[in-house]
Amino acid sequence: MSNFVLSGCSTADLSAEHFAARDIQVVNFHYMLGGKQLVDDMGQSMPFEQFYQAMVDGAETATSQVNMDEYEAYFEKFLKEGKDVLHVCLSSGISGTFNSARLAKESLQEKYPDRKLYVIDSLGAASGFGLMLDQLADLRDAGMSIDDCAAWAEEHKLELHHWFFSSDLTFFIKGGRISKTSGMLGQLLNICPLMNVNDEGKLIVREKVRTKKKVIRTIVEKMEAFAHDGLDYSGKCYICHSACYEDARAVADLIESKFPKLNGKVEINWIGTTIGSHTGPGTVALFFWGSKREK
Repeated sequence: MSNFVLSGCSTADLSAEHFAARDIQVVNFHYMLGGKQLVDDMGQSMPFEQFYQAMVDGAETATSQVNMDEYEAYFEKFLKEGKDVLHVCLSSGISGTFNSARLAKESLQEKYPDRKLYVIDSLGAASGFGLMLDQLADLRDAGMSIDDCAAWAEEHKLELHHWFFSSDLTFFIKGGRISKTSGMLGQLLNICPLMNVNDEGKLIVREKVRTKKKVIRTIVEKMEAFAHDGLDYSGKCYICHSACYEDARAVADLIESKFPKLNGKVEINWIGTTIGSHTGPGTVALFFWGSKREK
């Protein structure tokens, strides 16, 4: 087994137990709920059900990324122990955290010239970012070096597909990501926007699908169209949701019936408090390996 620290952040939206089982270290984002600053610790200090109910009840939310000083302190605790680090960041198309980590790396390189510190822009988010970390853990455990793992991540990160839909536009309207007029019309017509993450790591609306039942079928059709080997896809598949488990389960059931060669069952996780602060409840996200993402 290769001897280096594999690291990500809490916005990879896997459970604390999953991170621990795969020996993946985590740096935590922060968020505000009802004027109180909290740590995004994968639902340990605040259950996700409680978080999303607070949003429904009117609590204001805000988020803050990991800053340069926090990254320096986080990376240094490994470097001073003589460990090399491969850290993968939330997409630069969504957050400025990659730049903070990059600056921290540059600062630490002079102090630890004999240590390796890679900082990778995942161009991904939520459990898609988590799926990349999980694959890197597989490669590390198979004996791949930190240099080769970093090169693999850069080469393959655009093969990781992220598809999302939301059946509740309330918080997209509130956050200004959808205009109030378009949002109200969408709610009236039962429109569920279908979105994905493009080659720049930005979240883009691709289709406006009418009714939840239809968008569940449509998101699975995207996996049929783009997954490696189509219906013979044999990789892992992750889904995450924001307080709408039944919708996520419906997508997972359809995928498991259509893709008989999946590597295990579909893993369903929560959308964490950082990303969930912006989506609110009602969002389902699907992640799998496929053809290279394009604009």
